[in-house]
Amino acid sequence: MVAEQARAQARAASPDEVEQVLADLPSEEAPTAEAPGAEVPAVRAPEPSPVPVVTDTPGPVHPPATAARAPRSRARKGVNLREVRRQRTREAIVDAAAALFAERGFDHVSVLEIAQRAGVVEKTVFNHFPVKEGLVFEADPPMQAALLDAVRRRPAGESVAAAAGTFIVAACSRLGDPAAAPAVAEMARVVRGSRTLQVREREILGQLTDALAEQITLETRATPGELEPWLAAHAVLGLYQSLLELARDRVLAVAGPPEDLSGELRASGERGLALLQFGLASYSKRRT
Repeated sequence: MVAEQARAQARAASPDEVEQVLADLPSEEAPTAEAPGAEVPAVRAPEPSPVPVVTDTPGPVHPPATAARAPRSRARKGVNLREVRRQRTREAIVDAAAALFAERGFDHVSVLEIAQRAGVVEKTVFNHFPVKEGLVFEADPPMQAALLDAVRRRPAGESVAAAAGTFIVAACSRLGDPAAAPAVAEMARVVRGSRTLQVREREILGQLTDALAEQITLETRATPGELEPWLAAHAVLGLYQSLLELARDRVLAVAGPPEDLSGELRASGERGLALLQFGLASYSKRRT
């Protein structure tokens, strides 16, 4: 899904940011190992939240209420550091899984092998990803939230199809960015090489469709059994699936992706969006 583009951008933060957090932590709060004998590899992590700095430098005596803030600051620092360590572990697992899936295919890699490559125990992988398919489709829940948010925030007078369709065209056109092409191609090979992943992807599309249809039903106060919310939702997600598969076809082509794949995806998406907005009545009429 749009996880291809999200995965290509997920490693932008510098590991120095993590090391700075570790340097700020007092020695007694140093992190423990993930498991006996297991070591979390150093990988790039998202930028951590600002960490309150606690110092032992002598200074003026503060009232008890002010002095009582120090333990809370230390507690917040510990929480932030744990989150950084958790994110580092998660990224290590995702990177290990992506490499193994690219090498041998999703169906021929075990969770144990992923754990060993990431330097953690098997239970840690399941703590982050309860099902193996989650290692491939980790970016989809944010996609659902963003799609529904685009619908809720649309201006007065704009239809659901226009708002949701515009969001989808913009998101899918970014799959044509040259920097995203390797990740899109890798994802396409992995998904198309696994029946399990293809089934799961259809399930995710179904969940997105249901969520959008429910939002439309809520807004229009449609009664049970009305088809319009479901028809509109299926049409919008059909556009999404079509653009996704077009992007995958292009990056997997023997000749390589076209120079302006983003432009092609955007143009195709806008034609599809026009059909959604203005109807199919004049499309593909039979000629005598």
